[in-house]
Amino acid sequence: MQQASTPTILITGASGTIGSHLTRLLAAQNVPFRALVRSPESTRQLAALHGAEPVIGDFNDEKSIARALDGIDKAFLLTRSSAKAQAQQATFVDVASRVGTPHIVKLSQWAADVDSPVRFLRYHALVEQKIRDAGITHTFLRPNLFMQGLLGFCEPIVRQGRFFASIGNAEVSVVDTRDIAAVAAITLTQGGHDNTTYDLTGPEALTHHTMAAKLSQALGRPIRFAQVDSGAMRAALLAAGFPEWQADGLIEDYAHYARQEATAVTPTITQITGQAPRSFDDFAYDYRNVFLNAGQDGF
Repeated sequence: MQQASTPTILITGASGTIGSHLTRLLAAQNVPFRALVRSPESTRQLAALHGAEPVIGDFNDEKSIARALDGIDKAFLLTRSSAKAQAQQATFVDVASRVGTPHIVKLSQWAADVDSPVRFLRYHALVEQKIRDAGITHTFLRPNLFMQGLLGFCEPIVRQGRFFASIGNAEVSVVDTRDIAAVAAITLTQGGHDNTTYDLTGPEALTHHTMAAKLSQALGRPIRFAQVDSGAMRAALLAAGFPEWQADGLIEDYAHYARQEATAVTPTITQITGQAPRSFDDFAYDYRNVFLNAGQDGF
């Protein structure tokens, strides 16, 4: 019997939106990979994928990170959104530097900048700089606002026929997380991406009003976008259960979008994958049943 290849790729954030797409892509391509997960349930789910080697670990536990990185050539760095994300990613970089991990592919964010007024953009930029300072070969993926972020508004979209934000008529070149995962898969498995930064967008910049119109067409019912001020948006986020740090960070994000700082469209996804990025129409129709079933299930 032929032995399975030893994974030389580590995926963190494997059970999240981008990570789950990425692991399925690698499995479909017969690329073995190791996945750092926190729970036995995630381990069982990943074990069903061809070539997956799930390992339980914690970003707050340096020893578990070191075990996960043992023998790894390329690591995909993605942590879930939390108040500890910057510190956890910094710890990961420290451990990777210590054990000699050659290459980190980091999921960053559009317009990451150490001097940004947006806390999330600052933290990503600071981790990027830490990777550079450690001398680790790197690839930074900087996607714009996720189309799939609208899935968090399933309930008001379906039950109330609306969603809201503090953004006005600003356009944003939103991007599908499936395309981000496709770029990540290529940069993890192919050469030619050393010490590069990729800005990832969808094929067009859209206002939230236009997104509402496209959702209306896909769902077969009127959906509208409601502009609210930042105070009302913050109150709604807190009422929905968002912690203060995240609500305040999202308000900063949307102020950044409202300033028209996320309107540019890049050809990067096409250049790397050879495929045009998915449009918002594609997203709306592909996730139509997710929206509708969320309403039926009392999401």
